[in-house]
Amino acid sequence: MAKKAVCVLKGAGDVTGTVFFEQENEKSSVKLSGEITGLTPGKHGFHVHAFGDNTNGCISAGPHFNPYNKDHGGPDAGVRHVGDLGNVIAADNGVAKIDIEDKLVTLSGEHSVIGRTMVIHEKEDDLGQGGNEESLKTGNAGGRLACGVIGITQ
Repeated sequence: MAKKAVCVLKGAGDVTGTVFFEQENEKSSVKLSGEITGLTPGKHGFHVHAFGDNTNGCISAGPHFNPYNKDHGGPDAGVRHVGDLGNVIAADNGVAKIDIEDKLVTLSGEHSVIGRTMVIHEKEDDLGQGGNEESLKTGNAGGRLACGVIGITQ
């Protein structure tokens, strides 16, 4: 039976959004859809972070979700964090449409993303190709504009 989840993104500024997750079965990819508004035009890092804790804003969500202790990379890289979903691209109107399919993200089992935090960043994720230590941790994606805990839905 398909599993579904949803995340409502909110932050200190104008950036808001809703992300829907759907997984047909335990072996299938997870499809992410939805939209984020209030962004500056261009690419913005988009990641699942380790903790479902927003008590201190988006910073308390911790680092990228990385249960296998890998370096940061792009969504198609052989080496990446489970939470590394690359970039979403905001149009000139500040709206980013989300249409992602990912093989590492899962909605069931030990490494499920349900209960963790989705974060949209201020800058482009360099996908681990930035040539410095921070690139291998965060992709140099900068501050956290908005976030929300991923929850189960019908």
